[in-house]
Amino acid sequence: MTTRIIALIDGSTYSKSVCENAAWIAGRTGATVELVHVLGRRETASSDLSGTIALGARSSLLAELSSLDEERARLAQKRGRAILEDAQTMLVEAGVEASMRLRNGDLLETVAEAEKQADLIVIGKRGEGADFAKLHLGSNLERIVRSATRPVYVAARAWRPVEKVLIAHDGGPSIGRAVDHIARSALFSALDIRLLAVGADTAEHRRRLADAEAVLKAGGHRAASRLVQGQPDKAIAEAVEKDGIDLLVMGAYGHSRIRSMIIGSTTTEMIRACKIPILLFR
Repeated sequence: MTTRIIALIDGSTYSKSVCENAAWIAGRTGATVELVHVLGRRETASSDLSGTIALGARSSLLAELSSLDEERARLAQKRGRAILEDAQTMLVEAGVEASMRLRNGDLLETVAEAEKQADLIVIGKRGEGADFAKLHLGSNLERIVRSATRPVYVAARAWRPVEKVLIAHDGGPSIGRAVDHIARSALFSALDIRLLAVGADTAEHRRRLADAEAVLKAGGHRAASRLVQGQPDKAIAEAVEKDGIDLLVMGAYGHSRIRSMIIGSTTTEMIRACKIPILLFR
């Protein structure tokens, strides 16, 4: 049962989608939403240029620089509050109880503190540079997914109602936790749930898939499963497109960063390629 959602917003084009997805989840589960906006150290830090200023001009310029730093920090705070207030208004109008948290400093530290009292984290696929780096994921996304102890819901650029859900079943412990979570969650009630495993057609793979399907059906959900061969990222992307899937569920970053750098990451490829939300479990 989801009772509290952390929604991370940064004022980017994805913030609206984050709020819309959070509102949908809260509406189906009865959860409250905590909107979180973090001001990075660059936005609030003072600039120390004293070593580059010539003697004689130093005193007056340092005073002016100090004043500019204070003004920049004040404007960053004002902008952050405005972003949060706009998001809160959107959620309240949707009938969702929403609180706000504005913090300075490190995003991961803020998320680690906030998620202690939460069940789910919602974040946009990309951040403030979304329109300038369309092929790149948000710089904080992987860091948050790897460090979070709660499931992470990655919002796509545009919101659309969710009716069909695809669970990418790899037989690992993360996806096992995902299936158990979905079976008990009101969020997935009356949705069309499909399980997809990619790999060799073996008795073990079919048994694991059948067990997952049974867990979902025992929870009162409609579920169907199938096993296909091929490359996991390509097969999953094809199923998403062909079947008109609205939400993808999968395990996240099952390997180390070093291994992912060498041979790539299915998680990263799916987040980058899919134009729908992805719910990730560690």
